[in-house]
Amino acid sequence: MSLAAHDFGFVADLVRRESAIVLSPGKEYLVEARLLPLARRAGASGVAELVEKARRHPDRATTQSIVEALTTNETSWFRDGDPFSQLGTTVFPQLLAARNPGEKLRFWSAACSSGQEAYTIAMVASDTVPAAASRLAITATDLSVEMVERTKAGRFSQLEVNRGLPAPMLVRHFTRAGAEWEVAPALRSMVTASQMNLAQPFPRMGPFDVVFLRNVLIYFDVPTKQDILRRVRALMRPDGWLFLGAAETTLGVDAGWERVALGRTSAYRPVG
Repeated sequence: MSLAAHDFGFVADLVRRESAIVLSPGKEYLVEARLLPLARRAGASGVAELVEKARRHPDRATTQSIVEALTTNETSWFRDGDPFSQLGTTVFPQLLAARNPGEKLRFWSAACSSGQEAYTIAMVASDTVPAAASRLAITATDLSVEMVERTKAGRFSQLEVNRGLPAPMLVRHFTRAGAEWEVAPALRSMVTASQMNLAQPFPRMGPFDVVFLRNVLIYFDVPTKQDILRRVRALMRPDGWLFLGAAETTLGVDAGWERVALGRTSAYRPVG
């Protein structure tokens, strides 16, 4: 049964209020598919009953569960490839030349999902620029508490490691843990994960040398994009680097960034 318009409207308003994610009309099927498992776990007869409960008897746990269920956690290792290759060839060497010896290189993997992006950054440093790896501190954040816990655990299924992780890196940086693969302690020590909502005020953090804010701005409206980009810029070093997703840009959104070509990809740097 298709989700009723008033139920979809309630969910869309809740998700926008809590996370600034925009669910436009036409996403009814997505909402129903994502919330059906949640409804079953809650003992509801269907999504409509779950929504009615959330409407009549709102509580923080139910609200959080609905928002997390509708958060896209699509990710893979070395996603889009080029941004990560440029870390080894351009970004890490430039940062090492510009920073004092022993100074930490601070990265932020925003909307980190289950941690593949953060651990990819750590592997690139370890394999291509060991001098950077010894100084690397990666802050990984996500809206979903479940994704944050998965990032902390550093464990991935065979299906997950098959999505973009080169076999030599799997052998070098992971060990078997039952049916899963566990990230080596050396990489896990570089990553600190915590829950964070990009649409709300940021906690005290940074300043960052590099921010990966990839494939998340596409879910927000323009005012929210502008606000997030402004607050990200305030947390960056003047010569820092911002990496966005292939379908994202600061152009026409926030004039406080300069687009810089990097091989077959591009990055953004604060202006002024």
